[in-house]
Amino acid sequence: MGLSLGHEYGSATGGWAIMLDAKIRPLIDPPLNAAGRALAGMGFSANGVTILGLLVGLGGAVAIFFHLYGLAFALVLASRILDGLDGAIARATKKTAFGGYLDIVCDFIFYVSVPLAFGFADLENLAYALMLVSAFTVTGISFLAFAVTAAEQGKSTSAHGQKSFFYSTGIAEGTETIAAFLLMCLFPTWFSYIAGTYAVLCVITVFQRSLLAQRTFRD
Repeated sequence: MGLSLGHEYGSATGGWAIMLDAKIRPLIDPPLNAAGRALAGMGFSANGVTILGLLVGLGGAVAIFFHLYGLAFALVLASRILDGLDGAIARATKKTAFGGYLDIVCDFIFYVSVPLAFGFADLENLAYALMLVSAFTVTGISFLAFAVTAAEQGKSTSAHGQKSFFYSTGIAEGTETIAAFLLMCLFPTWFSYIAGTYAVLCVITVFQRSLLAQRTFRD
């Protein structure tokens, strides 16, 4: 039996670890699940929607490279809606280990593509783009290391909805990342400030997650 940690994040990290992802779940899950059931009934597969979401997101990155920021905003937003729908379709049909794997791989490809697109669209942004990609890499490593260790110890959480593996929390999560990307599309001349600030939040998240790991994995 897994130990649910869905209500223990606050005590484990001083009460300030849960950010937007867990808080908006009760609001977005009902319409997402309804849409997922409808799409599943129409024959859409969760993995197919995952791939489609990645392709749309990469289209957003291409739009950024060509300075089409309005189009990029729409494609980035559409990509993340599809990213939510793939899980809803899986819940309406059958969740698979490969589906969970594919989802996280596609997410990380998307997360890297957006800052890199800003960096190559304007080489003055490249250093900040690489800084943010590096921060994403370290944050991703901490996320996956926590998930692996949690699986080994049989721990689980429902704070982020029903997932294929343990989603640990932090100040920089998926919702905050998408908000940062959308702000970049709305205010591309502010990219360096947004990217630098968010890179710092990623580093803070690594420390948060490490503290949570220290308190959770005691044996």
